Amino acid sequence: MRVDVEDGRIRLPEAIREKFGSRFELVDQGNSLVLVPVADDPLEALREETSETDKSVEELKESAMKEALDQAGS
Repeated sequence: MRVDVEDGRIRLPEAIREKFGSRFELVDQGNSLVLVPVADDPLEALREETSETDKSVEELKESAMKEALDQAGS
């Protein structure tokens, strides 16, 4: 999908906003930019995502760091 930037603003089609919401984090990956949806209540979203895991906090931190480094290409 192609979007245009006007006055420093990105206009997303309504269908995308309906599917992913209207709040995004912009991630610079060197040669590309990625829009990552941000939940209206990030803390509640985190609670829901981790509510059914048997991993410890340290294990969750380690897997999150590994995933972030993998995505960053390190």
